[in-house]
Amino acid sequence: MRALLGVELPGYRPVDNDAWANDNGDVLSLHYFGLPPDLPAALEDGPTLRNTLTHWTAQAGGGLIEASVKKLGGLPALRQILKVPLPQQAHGQVFIGSFTVPRAGCSTVVKIQAPERGMTGMREAVVLAKLGPDQYFRPHPYAPEVQGGLPFHAADHARWDAEFPDHPLTRVRRTLDALVEAVTVDPGFAALAPFAGPVEPAPRG
Repeated sequence: MRALLGVELPGYRPVDNDAWANDNGDVLSLHYFGLPPDLPAALEDGPTLRNTLTHWTAQAGGGLIEASVKKLGGLPALRQILKVPLPQQAHGQVFIGSFTVPRAGCSTVVKIQAPERGMTGMREAVVLAKLGPDQYFRPHPYAPEVQGGLPFHAADHARWDAEFPDHPLTRVRRTLDALVEAVTVDPGFAALAPFAGPVEPAPRG
């Protein structure tokens, strides 16, 4: 099913079915899942949704940077930004941004992946030097008790994007903002029953 329309963005060229890339190596992709969404809570239950997603991401070795509910093509969508280690690399991260548009029996996801290239960690080093360790490392705002995964820290905040306009995290946020303006939803997908939450609540932790 073609759920989202108009996903293509300026600067991205087709590289596969429903996949586009730009000159930075960022990859934009569109996915449809014909199953009930694998979300831990209804979009209206923000605290449970963000807490559980933080734990899930940490258990997978990554770190959740942001999670919020926004409109995409007129429908409520889960907007996430997370970071994961670069595969098979000693250093560096991949930043992943996505919109998940859930309906009762299916969902569609548009995702942007931006890897670090060349020298890594410059953004983190500069912000750490400016703030000091006490202000740099913080408990995760969605789940202060979370253990494992990549640490939550101040350098991932959007306030630093202007200072690092070419950083992959900045590019991810910029692309997500562009998608809000570019994406339209197929009327047939929009007419499906809305997602009301999982059948059974997802366990915390």
